[in-house]
Amino acid sequence: MRTGVVRAATVALSSVVLAAMGAVGAVADPARSAAPDAAGVRTALERTVAAGAPGAFAVIRDHDAAPETVTVGKANLDGTPMNADWRFRVGSNTKMFTAALVLRLAEQDRVDLDKPLRTYLPAGTLPEGWDMTVRQVMQHRSGVYDHTNDLLEQAGEETTSAFEKRIRNTVYTPAELVALSVKHGKQFTPGSRYTYSNTNYVLLGMAIEHLTGRSYADVLREQVIEPLGLTETSFVVPDKAIAGPHVTGYLTNDDRSEPLLDSTESNGSWIWSAGAVISSSADLDRFLGALLGGRLLSDASLRQMTSVLPTPTAKIAYGLGLREVSLSCGKVYGHGGIVQGYQTQSFATRDGERTVVVFANASNNGAVTQGLMNTLEPAFCGTPSKSSPRTKRSVTPAPVTPVVPVADDTRI
Repeated sequence: MRTGVVRAATVALSSVVLAAMGAVGAVADPARSAAPDAAGVRTALERTVAAGAPGAFAVIRDHDAAPETVTVGKANLDGTPMNADWRFRVGSNTKMFTAALVLRLAEQDRVDLDKPLRTYLPAGTLPEGWDMTVRQVMQHRSGVYDHTNDLLEQAGEETTSAFEKRIRNTVYTPAELVALSVKHGKQFTPGSRYTYSNTNYVLLGMAIEHLTGRSYADVLREQVIEPLGLTETSFVVPDKAIAGPHVTGYLTNDDRSEPLLDSTESNGSWIWSAGAVISSSADLDRFLGALLGGRLLSDASLRQMTSVLPTPTAKIAYGLGLREVSLSCGKVYGHGGIVQGYQTQSFATRDGERTVVVFANASNNGAVTQGLMNTLEPAFCGTPSKSSPRTKRSVTPAPVTPVVPVADDTRI
């Protein structure tokens, strides 16, 4: 009986998603007032490739105009040119999808953001006394240890060795991931500080399943993917393959003298609802536009999602599954994602009318990450003043230097 009711409610809610258009009166952001600086974007991407990525791209969309696409380098080491239309693993951009699902449950009064998350989890998932609220978990202010620390780089091991040993083929249950975290104990008093933890969003995925009686993949498909027409977005854990045309991902070896490792086929269970979505630049644009444009959540939910608190990284704050980045021309909202072989930064103006998706097909390389972050300023803010050093062009790209600092999820 309960499953039938849940299914009926889910279908009914999905049917009105697109009817909610116009619910949010978002104010246009200055970050859309300038035309994108395509030359500056290309320079940043060239430096990203020079830093070690086979290829990179940026797709800039103003929703009253055709998209502007800049591609550099290769989609694979066989020499195929980079293609910004192909699919890829989005990593922690998944957190935006998970947060949206939680907030939709809150709109149904099935979740209270200020009650302990353990209230909405299977019994025994978290120890007695672990009273971090749903909001604190979404903000990465929970004190929950990040289980990925135990699965990735270990002393004396190459990252590629850890990947082959514990990530590519090993299937984990969400409960097993949480258990890896819980054994480390609560790291600090919930709410007292910010520390990014992927386990937070695994816990949120478990809450979604517990409350709906449906799998995370089914809820994501019924609540977001199908209503928004995200035809290239999927959650296929534990399948390893990326269906259809896709960019090849490469994991950089800790020993830079060793070749890049093709990490395209990988089991995503180790990161699950915190980072295992597969998508495309077009679908990320559509999702961000719908999210920030008020076609997925209520005005009240969106205000909560974009109400941010500072992080230890300058110019970067965090809300409920959304990162706020302060540029010279205004603030933009979205997330970054790094998973073996793939890096993506997806951001939009507050009204959702300009979106920027930048991507490179190499991970475990901080200079590549910084190169992608450096595309955001020219993409949103346009051509810099004559005094800016970014106006200086050269045939050989200069080393990557910070324009916007790299956020704290550089491994995931």
